[in-house]
Amino acid sequence: MSENEQGRTLDAGALKALAHPLRVRIYDILSERGPQTASTLAKLIGETSGATSYHLRALAGHDLIREVPDRGTARERWWERPKGRINLPGPDEASTPAGRAAAQIVTSEFFLLRHRALMDYLNRPASETPEGWEDAGLVTTTMLDLTPTQMAELKEEITGFINTVIERYKNDESTPGPRRVSMRTDIFDIATRSDADSEEES
Repeated sequence: MSENEQGRTLDAGALKALAHPLRVRIYDILSERGPQTASTLAKLIGETSGATSYHLRALAGHDLIREVPDRGTARERWWERPKGRINLPGPDEASTPAGRAAAQIVTSEFFLLRHRALMDYLNRPASETPEGWEDAGLVTTTMLDLTPTQMAELKEEITGFINTVIERYKNDESTPGPRRVSMRTDIFDIATRSDADSEEES
């Protein structure tokens, strides 16, 4: 399996560099919209270009983003997020209190932005939906009763399918008019009242 397929697991330094709401937002925009400058990011976020430039340098210092080669000038630099997935260590995986706090900030901000993007999609007026995209999306929730082993097997199957889709479309330039698409997958067990009761009694 290649490094891109495995993904990059952020170390403590990179995680701490990313642990700022504005930096997570910048990172998310670069993932969603592609290369940007400090000025274009400032307009999108509602900050000054000086602030976005500062945060861009902090992200670049830990190789979270990089300057786009052969584009821009000395005064107007373009930045991009390198291709490939990243893996965020959970708070429980961090070895220090500072690391756990950084993991919590980054995870919370990413999921806040993810939920906001989903709600924007669900509340988008029909008049703003491009022709041909009216029924292209899918938002679904399914409840299953699984054992840990079954859930692990399902996770492996879905991960394999996602990797196949990525390989199929990542360099496809044969069809005009593509739009950036967010593909979301969640598999998690739901805490029951009995779980909470057990914790209270222990």
